[in-house]
Parts: sequence; structure tokens; C-alpha cells
Amino acid sequence: MNNSVYYRNVLKFGLISIALLFWLQLRAIAKTTIEQRVTEKTIISQLNSPPAQPNLPSTSERMMRLLLRLKLPVQTTPPNTSEQNIHLLLFLKQRKLYVYRGDVLQASYPVAIGKPKWETPTGKFKVLNMVKNPTWRNPFVNYTEIIPPGLENPLGERWIGFWTDGKDQIGFHGTYKRDSVGKAISHGCVRMYNEDVRKLYEMVTIGTPVIVVP
Repeated sequence: MNNSVYYRNVLKFGLISIALLFWLQLRAIAKTTIEQRVTEKTIISQLNSPPAQPNLPSTSERMMRLLLRLKLPVQTTPPNTSEQNIHLLLFLKQRKLYVYRGDVLQASYPVAIGKPKWETPTGKFKVLNMVKNPTWRNPFVNYTEIIPPGLENPLGERWIGFWTDGKDQIGFHGTYKRDSVGKAISHGCVRMYNEDVRKLYEMVTIGTPVIVVP
């Protein structure tokens, strides 16, 4: 009698355990199915909704980003001389010349600028003339002193003029005084390494805009 009751209880417990496990499995399957349907509805909703419009930064933020972009090192890209959308931006305080094609920075070069009382003029200008291997005439002596193209020529290997008062001229040019680049030391002109001014010469043309800022 006792054995019969014991086996019935064991059988009952086993059936209850099986039923409980089956119920838990059905519940887990139902939960997974509901989550999948919610995920599908979310994806469909995102696909059908219009694209979000980006929040444009304020004017001050855009200016700050421009300044940061100009101050940080930028990977330059080779210029495409077949296009004519080049303009030059000279930052006197930074002693740096930036070459842009449209809004894309193409190159940047260190420069020397005008010393006190002989400051490089600021404003908007255009390239007026260009000369390869220029001859230099000394304007600071009463007699005629002309230095032909060569290693001792103060204008280096290229001249790119952008300012004149009808008598004197100011422009970008090379120099044999390499240690002067990066300083405020010239009589208004913008000195560059000869290898840099050669590259610049190939990127600009007569009429290329030149902007000089303090």
C-alpha cells in the first residue's frame, strides 16, 4: 500500500515538473517572438520616416571651426592645375600661406613677412605679375645695383607680385636666406623657401585672388 502511494506521488511530481518546463519554454518562445516583432516595427518605422535634418552650427561656431581647421596641421592634396578656382590666404600672425581650391585646402607654406614700419599690407588683392628667375634691382641705393638670377639673388627663383603703388611692388618670392623664413624681417614682401615658391608658381595665374589678414 505504501509503495503504491509512493509511486503515485513520484509520477505526479514528474508530470508536474514536465508541465512546468513545457510552460516555461512556451513563455520564452512567446517573449522572443514579441521582441522580434517590436524590432521589425522599429526598423520599418525608421526606414519610412524622412531623414533627420542635421543641426547647422551657429555662425560663431562655424568661424571657430574654420580657425581651428586653419591652425591644425592639414594633410595636403596635390593641386590640379587644370582647374582655376585657386585663392591664397596669408595669415601674417601665423607667418603661414594657405592655398585653397574652393573650400579645400591644397597646401600651406611657412613665410617671412614685413618687419615693423615695413609691414606687409593687409586686404584683398590679385596676382599682378609672375616672373621665373627674376632679376633684382636694389631700391635702397642711389646707384644702380642689379643682381641677375642665381644663388645670391634676393628674389630667389620665382616672383609673384600682388601689390603696387605704381612705383614699388610687393609679392611672394624665394630667398637664399633660409633662416629668415618664419620671421618678420622683410621690407613688405613675403619670402618663401625656393622649393615652396616653385610649387606656388605652378598653382596660381595672373588674377588669382590673394587675401592678407593680420
